[in-house]
Amino acid sequence: MKRFNVTGVCIPSKHYMVDISCKLAQIKEMVDYGDYFTINRARQYGKTTTLSLLEEVLKNEYIVASISFERLCDESFETAAVFCRAFMRLVQRTLAFTDVSDEYKKGWLNNNVADFNELSFHITEMCKDKKIVLMIDEVDKISNNRTYLHFLGVLRDKYLERAKNKDYTFHSVILAGVYDIRNIKLKMINEGVYSPLALENKIYNSPWNIAANFKVNMSFNKAEISTMLVEYEADRNVGMDIPALADEIYNYTSGYPFLVSRICKYIDEELEKDWAFHSVQKAVSAIIRESDTLFGDLYKNLENNNNLYDLIYDILMLGRKRTYAIGSPAVDIAKIYGIIKEVDQSVVVSNRMFELAICNHFIAKDEELHKKRIIFRS
Repeated sequence: MKRFNVTGVCIPSKHYMVDISCKLAQIKEMVDYGDYFTINRARQYGKTTTLSLLEEVLKNEYIVASISFERLCDESFETAAVFCRAFMRLVQRTLAFTDVSDEYKKGWLNNNVADFNELSFHITEMCKDKKIVLMIDEVDKISNNRTYLHFLGVLRDKYLERAKNKDYTFHSVILAGVYDIRNIKLKMINEGVYSPLALENKIYNSPWNIAANFKVNMSFNKAEISTMLVEYEADRNVGMDIPALADEIYNYTSGYPFLVSRICKYIDEELEKDWAFHSVQKAVSAIIRESDTLFGDLYKNLENNNNLYDLIYDILMLGRKRTYAIGSPAVDIAKIYGIIKEVDQSVVVSNRMFELAICNHFIAKDEELHKKRIIFRS
Protein backbone atom coordinates (compact mmCIF):
# COMPACT_ATOMS: atom_id res chain seq x y z
CA MET A 1 0.00 0.00 0.00
CA LYS A 2 1.26 3.47 -0.88
CA ARG A 3 1.89 6.20 1.67
CA PHE A 4 2.69 9.90 1.72
CA ASN A 5 6.38 10.76 1.58
CA VAL A 6 8.24 13.83 2.86
CA THR A 7 11.81 12.48 2.86
CA GLY A 8 13.95 12.00 -0.20
CA VAL A 9 12.76 11.34 -3.71
CA CYS A 10 9.11 10.37 -4.26
CA ILE A 11 8.51 7.16 -6.20
CA PRO A 12 5.17 6.75 -8.03
CA SER A 13 4.90 3.04 -7.22
CA LYS A 14 5.44 3.62 -3.49
CA HIS A 15 4.10 7.09 -2.69
CA TYR A 16 1.00 9.18 -3.15
CA MET A 17 2.10 11.99 -5.42
CA VAL A 18 0.72 15.04 -7.14
CA ASP A 19 0.40 14.61 -10.90
CA ILE A 20 2.99 17.00 -12.35
CA SER A 21 2.80 15.71 -15.92
CA CYS A 22 1.97 19.20 -17.21
CA LYS A 23 5.09 20.62 -15.54
CA LEU A 24 7.21 17.79 -16.94
CA ALA A 25 5.85 18.44 -20.43
CA GLN A 26 6.90 22.10 -20.16
CA ILE A 27 10.39 21.14 -19.03
CA LYS A 28 10.69 18.56 -21.80
CA GLU A 29 9.93 21.28 -24.36
CA MET A 30 13.01 23.14 -23.10
CA VAL A 31 15.10 19.97 -23.33
CA ASP A 32 13.84 19.20 -26.84
CA TYR A 33 14.88 22.70 -27.88
CA GLY A 34 18.37 22.09 -26.51
CA ASP A 35 18.18 24.66 -23.72
CA TYR A 36 20.64 24.87 -20.86
CA PHE A 37 18.88 26.04 -17.67
CA THR A 38 18.67 25.90 -13.88
CA ILE A 39 15.89 24.74 -11.62
CA ASN A 40 16.56 26.75 -8.51
CA ARG A 41 13.96 26.58 -5.77
CA ALA A 42 13.95 26.56 -1.98
CA ARG A 43 14.70 23.45 0.06
CA GLN A 44 12.20 20.56 -0.13
CA TYR A 45 10.48 22.03 -3.15
CA GLY A 46 10.48 18.81 -5.14
CA LYS A 47 13.55 19.45 -7.30
CA THR A 48 15.05 15.98 -6.92
CA THR A 49 11.72 14.24 -7.48
CA THR A 50 11.12 16.39 -10.56
CA LEU A 51 14.49 15.38 -12.01
CA SER A 52 13.77 11.73 -11.31
CA LEU A 53 10.39 11.87 -13.06
CA LEU A 54 11.87 13.90 -15.91
CA GLU A 55 14.49 11.22 -16.45
CA GLU A 56 11.71 8.68 -16.97
CA VAL A 57 10.05 10.98 -19.51
CA LEU A 58 13.29 11.56 -21.43
CA LYS A 59 14.98 8.17 -21.41
CA ASN A 60 13.24 6.84 -24.53
CA GLU A 61 14.54 9.72 -26.65
CA TYR A 62 17.80 10.69 -24.95
CA ILE A 63 20.74 9.28 -23.06
CA VAL A 64 20.19 10.78 -19.63
CA ALA A 65 23.18 11.29 -17.35
CA SER A 66 21.60 12.24 -14.02
CA ILE A 67 24.18 12.95 -11.32
CA SER A 68 24.35 14.79 -8.01
CA PHE A 69 27.15 16.87 -6.57
CA GLU A 70 25.93 15.92 -3.10
CA ARG A 71 27.93 12.71 -3.53
CA LEU A 72 31.16 14.63 -4.02
CA CYS A 73 33.33 15.60 -1.07
CA ASP A 74 35.04 18.98 -0.81
CA GLU A 75 38.31 17.45 -2.00
CA SER A 76 36.69 16.71 -5.36
CA PHE A 77 36.71 20.44 -6.11
CA GLU A 78 40.25 21.21 -4.96
CA THR A 79 41.90 20.84 -8.37
CA ALA A 80 40.80 20.55 -11.97
CA ALA A 81 42.33 17.07 -12.31
CA VAL A 82 40.51 15.70 -9.26
CA PHE A 83 37.22 17.27 -10.31
CA CYS A 84 37.41 16.05 -13.90
CA ARG A 85 37.96 12.48 -12.77
CA ALA A 86 35.14 12.71 -10.22
CA PHE A 87 32.76 14.12 -12.84
CA MET A 88 33.58 11.43 -15.39
CA ARG A 89 33.13 8.71 -12.78
CA LEU A 90 29.72 10.09 -11.78
CA VAL A 91 28.58 10.06 -15.40
CA GLN A 92 29.91 6.54 -15.90
CA ARG A 93 28.11 5.27 -12.80
CA THR A 94 24.75 6.75 -13.71
CA LEU A 95 24.99 5.37 -17.26
CA ALA A 96 25.39 1.91 -15.75
CA PHE A 97 21.62 1.97 -15.24
CA THR A 98 20.86 2.81 -18.87
CA ASP A 99 20.77 0.59 -21.94
CA VAL A 100 23.75 2.21 -23.69
CA SER A 101 26.57 -0.14 -24.66
CA ASP A 102 29.13 -1.29 -22.11
CA GLU A 103 31.86 0.08 -24.34
CA TYR A 104 30.33 3.55 -24.24
CA LYS A 105 29.87 3.42 -20.47
CA LYS A 106 33.48 2.34 -20.01
CA GLY A 107 34.69 5.09 -22.32
CA TRP A 108 33.35 7.86 -20.10
CA LEU A 109 36.17 7.43 -17.60
CA ASN A 110 39.32 8.54 -19.40
CA ASN A 111 42.41 8.40 -17.22
CA ASN A 112 44.28 10.77 -19.55
CA VAL A 113 41.98 13.70 -18.71
CA ALA A 114 43.77 15.90 -16.19
CA ASP A 115 42.46 19.41 -16.86
CA PHE A 116 39.43 21.22 -18.24
CA ASN A 117 40.80 21.49 -21.77
CA GLU A 118 41.18 17.73 -21.93
CA LEU A 119 37.73 17.30 -20.36
CA SER A 120 36.28 19.50 -23.10
CA PHE A 121 37.85 17.32 -25.80
CA HIS A 122 36.60 14.21 -24.02
CA ILE A 123 33.02 15.54 -23.87
CA THR A 124 33.24 16.28 -27.59
CA GLU A 125 34.13 12.66 -28.35
CA MET A 126 31.51 11.21 -26.03
CA CYS A 127 28.69 13.45 -27.30
CA LYS A 128 29.42 13.06 -31.01
CA ASP A 129 26.36 11.67 -32.82
CA LYS A 130 24.52 11.21 -29.51
CA LYS A 131 21.79 13.16 -27.73
CA ILE A 132 22.87 13.29 -24.09
CA VAL A 133 21.02 15.24 -21.43
CA LEU A 134 23.16 16.11 -18.39
CA MET A 135 21.22 16.71 -15.18
CA ILE A 136 23.14 17.78 -12.07
CA ASP A 137 21.32 17.92 -8.74
CA GLU A 138 22.57 19.72 -5.62
CA VAL A 139 24.88 21.94 -7.65
CA ASP A 140 25.37 24.32 -4.72
CA LYS A 141 26.61 21.64 -2.28
CA ILE A 142 30.19 22.69 -2.88
CA SER A 143 32.86 24.78 -1.16
CA ASN A 144 35.34 25.53 -3.93
CA ASN A 145 33.28 27.71 -6.24
CA ARG A 146 36.18 28.58 -8.54
CA THR A 147 36.48 25.01 -9.83
CA TYR A 148 32.71 24.79 -10.29
CA LEU A 149 32.62 28.08 -12.19
CA HIS A 150 35.44 26.88 -14.44
CA PHE A 151 33.50 23.71 -15.22
CA LEU A 152 30.40 25.74 -16.10
CA GLY A 153 32.58 27.91 -18.30
CA VAL A 154 33.58 24.80 -20.26
CA LEU A 155 29.92 23.88 -20.77
CA ARG A 156 29.11 27.43 -21.85
CA ASP A 157 31.94 27.61 -24.38
CA LYS A 158 30.97 24.26 -25.87
CA TYR A 159 27.33 25.34 -26.08
CA LEU A 160 28.32 28.45 -28.01
CA GLU A 161 30.63 26.50 -30.34
CA ARG A 162 27.88 23.96 -30.99
CA ALA A 163 25.61 26.77 -32.14
CA LYS A 164 28.23 27.53 -34.79
CA ASN A 165 28.49 23.84 -35.76
CA LYS A 166 32.05 23.73 -34.47
CA ASP A 167 31.70 21.34 -31.56
CA TYR A 168 29.72 18.48 -30.04
CA THR A 169 28.43 18.65 -26.50
CA PHE A 170 25.50 17.78 -24.27
CA HIS A 171 22.16 18.31 -25.98
CA SER A 172 20.75 19.93 -22.84
CA VAL A 173 22.11 20.67 -19.38
CA ILE A 174 19.90 21.08 -16.30
CA LEU A 175 21.30 22.32 -12.99
CA ALA A 176 19.19 22.00 -9.83
CA GLY A 177 19.80 23.59 -6.45
CA VAL A 178 18.67 26.28 -4.04
CA TYR A 179 20.94 28.92 -5.56
CA ASP A 180 20.94 29.91 -9.21
CA ILE A 181 24.46 30.23 -10.58
CA ARG A 182 23.57 33.87 -11.20
CA ASN A 183 23.25 34.21 -7.40
CA ILE A 184 26.63 32.64 -6.68
CA LYS A 185 27.97 35.93 -5.30
CA LEU A 186 25.02 36.17 -2.92
CA LYS A 187 25.63 32.62 -1.74
CA MET A 188 29.29 33.31 -1.10
CA ILE A 189 28.49 36.49 0.85
CA ASN A 190 25.69 34.85 2.83
CA GLU A 191 27.89 31.90 3.82
CA GLY A 192 30.75 34.21 4.79
CA VAL A 193 33.10 32.97 2.08
CA TYR A 194 33.70 36.56 0.92
CA SER A 195 32.63 40.00 2.03
CA PRO A 196 30.72 42.17 -0.48
CA LEU A 197 33.78 44.45 -0.77
CA ALA A 198 36.09 41.52 -1.45
CA LEU A 199 33.83 40.27 -4.20
CA GLU A 200 33.81 43.69 -5.83
CA ASN A 201 37.57 43.34 -6.20
CA LYS A 202 37.30 39.90 -7.82
CA ILE A 203 36.17 39.04 -11.33
CA TYR A 204 33.22 36.65 -11.37
CA ASN A 205 31.78 36.87 -14.85
CA SER A 206 28.78 34.59 -15.05
CA PRO A 207 29.66 31.36 -16.85
CA TRP A 208 25.96 30.60 -17.15
CA ASN A 209 24.73 33.59 -19.15
CA ILE A 210 23.60 31.16 -21.84
CA ALA A 211 20.87 29.76 -19.59
CA ALA A 212 17.25 29.96 -20.71
CA ASN A 213 14.79 31.38 -18.19
CA PHE A 214 13.03 28.62 -16.26
CA LYS A 215 9.42 29.75 -15.90
CA VAL A 216 7.74 26.50 -14.87
CA ASN A 217 5.70 26.99 -11.68
CA MET A 218 6.97 24.30 -9.30
CA SER A 219 4.29 24.89 -6.65
CA PHE A 220 1.09 22.85 -6.71
CA ASN A 221 -2.24 24.43 -7.59
CA LYS A 222 -5.54 23.20 -6.14
CA ALA A 223 -6.30 20.95 -9.10
CA GLU A 224 -2.87 19.31 -8.84
CA ILE A 225 -3.28 18.74 -5.09
CA SER A 226 -6.61 17.08 -5.87
CA THR A 227 -4.90 14.48 -8.07
CA MET A 228 -3.00 13.13 -5.05
CA LEU A 229 -6.16 13.02 -2.94
CA VAL A 230 -8.09 11.29 -5.72
CA GLU A 231 -5.50 8.51 -5.81
CA TYR A 232 -5.59 8.16 -2.03
CA GLU A 233 -9.40 8.08 -1.97
CA ALA A 234 -9.47 5.39 -4.63
CA ASP A 235 -7.23 3.18 -2.45
CA ARG A 236 -8.66 3.96 1.00
CA ASN A 237 -12.28 4.91 0.34
CA VAL A 238 -12.48 7.28 3.33
CA GLY A 239 -15.20 9.45 1.82
CA MET A 240 -13.23 12.69 1.82
CA ASP A 241 -14.51 15.90 0.23
CA ILE A 242 -11.62 16.23 -2.21
CA PRO A 243 -12.30 19.76 -3.59
CA ALA A 244 -12.80 21.23 -0.11
CA LEU A 245 -9.71 19.55 1.34
CA ALA A 246 -7.54 20.50 -1.63
CA ASP A 247 -8.72 24.09 -1.27
CA GLU A 248 -7.96 24.19 2.47
CA ILE A 249 -4.53 22.59 2.04
CA TYR A 250 -3.69 25.11 -0.65
CA ASN A 251 -4.88 28.02 1.51
CA TYR A 252 -2.33 27.10 4.17
CA THR A 253 0.55 26.03 1.95
CA SER A 254 0.18 28.03 -1.29
CA GLY A 255 1.21 24.78 -2.94
CA TYR A 256 4.65 24.44 -1.29
CA PRO A 257 5.33 20.75 -2.16
CA PHE A 258 6.77 19.61 1.18
CA LEU A 259 4.02 21.28 3.18
CA VAL A 260 1.28 19.78 1.01
CA SER A 261 2.60 16.27 1.52
CA ARG A 262 3.36 16.84 5.22
CA ILE A 263 -0.23 17.84 5.97
CA CYS A 264 -1.55 14.79 4.15
CA LYS A 265 0.91 12.50 5.90
CA TYR A 266 -0.03 13.92 9.30
CA ILE A 267 -3.76 13.42 8.74
CA ASP A 268 -3.19 9.91 7.44
CA GLU A 269 -0.83 8.75 10.19
CA GLU A 270 -1.42 10.97 13.23
CA LEU A 271 -5.12 11.81 13.01
CA GLU A 272 -6.26 8.27 12.25
CA LYS A 273 -7.24 9.10 8.66
CA ASP A 274 -9.82 11.63 9.80
CA TRP A 275 -10.05 13.54 6.53
CA ALA A 276 -12.44 16.16 7.87
CA PHE A 277 -12.11 19.85 7.07
CA HIS A 278 -10.92 20.71 10.61
CA SER A 279 -8.17 18.08 10.40
CA VAL A 280 -6.17 20.28 8.05
CA GLN A 281 -6.10 22.98 10.73
CA LYS A 282 -5.07 20.45 13.40
CA ALA A 283 -2.28 19.22 11.16
CA VAL A 284 -1.04 22.74 10.46
CA SER A 285 -1.02 23.60 14.17
CA ALA A 286 1.08 20.54 14.96
CA ILE A 287 3.44 20.78 11.99
CA ILE A 288 4.50 24.38 12.60
CA ARG A 289 5.67 23.32 16.06
CA GLU A 290 7.86 20.52 14.69
CA SER A 291 11.62 20.87 14.61
CA ASP A 292 12.00 19.38 11.15
CA THR A 293 14.61 20.38 8.64
CA LEU A 294 12.42 22.86 6.76
CA PHE A 295 11.34 24.97 9.73
CA GLY A 296 14.70 24.52 11.43
CA ASP A 297 16.38 25.98 8.34
CA LEU A 298 13.78 28.72 8.21
CA TYR A 299 14.63 29.92 11.73
CA LYS A 300 18.37 29.46 11.17
CA ASN A 301 18.28 31.58 8.03
CA LEU A 302 16.40 34.34 9.85
CA GLU A 303 18.80 34.34 12.78
CA ASN A 304 21.91 34.31 10.57
CA ASN A 305 20.92 37.32 8.47
CA ASN A 306 19.94 40.54 10.24
CA ASN A 307 18.62 42.19 7.09
CA LEU A 308 16.42 39.19 6.36
CA TYR A 309 15.19 39.10 9.96
CA ASP A 310 14.32 42.80 9.90
CA LEU A 311 12.53 42.49 6.54
CA ILE A 312 10.23 39.70 7.69
CA TYR A 313 9.76 41.25 11.15
CA ASP A 314 8.66 44.53 9.57
CA ILE A 315 6.06 42.73 7.44
CA LEU A 316 4.62 40.31 10.00
CA MET A 317 5.04 42.02 13.36
CA LEU A 318 4.96 45.72 12.50
CA GLY A 319 2.58 45.53 9.55
CA ARG A 320 4.84 47.60 7.33
CA LYS A 321 4.67 47.42 3.56
CA ARG A 322 7.97 46.58 1.92
CA THR A 323 8.58 46.98 -1.80
CA TYR A 324 9.61 43.89 -3.74
CA ALA A 325 12.89 45.36 -4.98
CA ILE A 326 15.10 43.04 -7.02
CA GLY A 327 18.70 43.73 -6.05
CA SER A 328 17.91 44.21 -2.37
CA PRO A 329 20.06 41.66 -0.51
CA ALA A 330 17.28 40.92 1.98
CA VAL A 331 14.64 40.49 -0.71
CA ASP A 332 16.90 38.40 -2.92
CA ILE A 333 17.90 35.99 -0.16
CA ALA A 334 14.32 35.73 1.14
CA LYS A 335 13.15 34.81 -2.35
CA ILE A 336 15.88 32.19 -2.77
CA TYR A 337 14.90 30.58 0.55
CA GLY A 338 11.24 30.52 -0.50
CA ILE A 339 10.18 32.76 2.40
CA ILE A 340 8.55 35.50 0.34
CA LYS A 341 6.69 36.10 -2.88
CA GLU A 342 5.64 39.20 -4.78
CA VAL A 343 2.06 40.48 -4.67
CA ASP A 344 1.31 43.83 -6.34
CA GLN A 345 5.02 44.79 -6.18
CA SER A 346 5.06 44.23 -2.42
CA VAL A 347 6.78 41.60 -0.30
CA VAL A 348 4.52 39.06 1.37
CA VAL A 349 5.38 35.82 3.17
CA SER A 350 4.98 32.94 0.74
CA ASN A 351 2.38 30.91 2.65
CA ARG A 352 0.25 30.94 5.81
CA MET A 353 2.18 28.14 7.49
CA PHE A 354 5.38 30.14 7.22
CA GLU A 355 3.53 33.18 8.57
CA LEU A 356 2.27 31.27 11.61
CA ALA A 357 5.61 29.60 12.31
CA ILE A 358 7.67 32.78 11.92
CA CYS A 359 5.25 34.83 14.03
CA ASN A 360 5.56 32.25 16.82
CA HIS A 361 9.34 32.46 16.50
CA PHE A 362 9.33 36.25 16.68
CA ILE A 363 6.96 36.29 19.67
CA ALA A 364 9.14 33.80 21.55
CA LYS A 365 12.24 35.87 20.79
CA ASP A 366 10.55 39.08 21.92
CA GLU A 367 9.38 37.43 25.15
CA GLU A 368 12.88 36.19 25.81
CA LEU A 369 14.31 39.65 25.20
CA HIS A 370 11.67 41.20 27.48
CA LYS A 371 12.58 38.81 30.31
CA LYS A 372 16.25 39.67 29.95
CA ARG A 373 15.46 43.38 30.17
CA ILE A 374 13.47 42.86 33.37
CA ILE A 375 16.31 40.87 34.92
CA PHE A 376 18.83 43.52 33.86
CA ARG A 377 16.76 46.35 35.35
CA SER A 378 16.26 44.50 38.62
